[in-house]
Amino acid sequence: MSVDVEDYFQVSAFDGVVPRSAWETRESRVVRNTERLLAIFDQHAVRGTFFVLGWVAERFPALLRTIAAAGHEIASHGYGHGLVYDQSREAFREDIRRSKAVIEGACGVHVRGYRAPSFSITRRSLWALDVLIDEGFEYDASIFPIHHDRYGIAASPRFPYRVERDAGSLIELPGSTVALGALNLPVGGGGYFRLLPYAWTRHGIARLNRQDRQPAVFYIHPWEVDPAQPRISVGWLTRFRHYRNLDRTEARLHRLLRAFTFAPVRDVLMAAAPALSAFDLAEAPRLPASRAAEARL
Repeated sequence: MSVDVEDYFQVSAFDGVVPRSAWETRESRVVRNTERLLAIFDQHAVRGTFFVLGWVAERFPALLRTIAAAGHEIASHGYGHGLVYDQSREAFREDIRRSKAVIEGACGVHVRGYRAPSFSITRRSLWALDVLIDEGFEYDASIFPIHHDRYGIAASPRFPYRVERDAGSLIELPGSTVALGALNLPVGGGGYFRLLPYAWTRHGIARLNRQDRQPAVFYIHPWEVDPAQPRISVGWLTRFRHYRNLDRTEARLHRLLRAFTFAPVRDVLMAAAPALSAFDLAEAPRLPASRAAEARL
C-alpha cells in the first residue's frame, strides 16, 4: 500500500495551468485528505508507505509526525513535483536531496525510498538511478513496465528486481501489471483504480497473488478521496483523468482493504530482497512501434 502525498493542484497534468509560483495562493487540502486516508487505513488495520512531497513536508511537518506515529513508512516523492526527464542531473540531485532533508528533519525518520512524480524515470532519465544511489536511497518505485504517453519502460521486469549501475545498486519496485499476451496492463491504483471498474483491480491483484505469487503494488493520492476539491479549468482529457469517479474512490478503497492484506514497501522488499535478480535497464529491448501503439492507454 502506498500513498503519493501531494495536493490536488500539484499534479503534473496541471503544470501548465497552475505554476509553482501560484501554489501558495491555492487552498490547501492535503492535510485533511491525508488524515482521511489515515483514518481509513486505521479502520482496516493497514500500514503503508507514504511518498511525501518535500514541498508538503516543509509546510506541514506535523502531518509527517502523525503519519509516522501511526506506524507507516515515510519515503520521498521529490520536493517540487517536477518530472524527472525534464530536469538536469544536478537539478534532480538538489530536488531529492532537499526533499530527503526536509522529511527527515520533520519527523526524524530515515528515508529509504523514492517515487518519481508521474513515474517519470524512463529510458531518457535512467541517469536518475545513479543519483538516487549516490544520495543513499535503497529502493525506487518509479518505473512502470507499460507504454504510456507520459511514462513507462514497457520491456522492464514486472516484479521487484535489483538495478545494477556504475554507482552501485538499488531495488526497483515496479508498478503492478497483469500480462495479457505481449502486453502489460496496469492494475496498480491511481487513475486506473478510479477510471476502470473496481473488478479490474480486484481481479488483477488476486491474479498477481495467486497465479504469479507476487505482491501487488497499489498507490493512491490524498486528493482522490476528495470529490469536493476546487475544479481547475483544463482540457477534456485532463478533466476526465483527474476528476472522473472521485466520488466513488473512498467506497472502492474500503472494499479493497477488506479484500486484501497490505503492508509498507519496506516490509515487502525486506522479505523479497535476498532472492531478487539483477536487471540492466539499459539493455531492455524497445517495444516495436506497432506494439507501442496497441499498448497505449
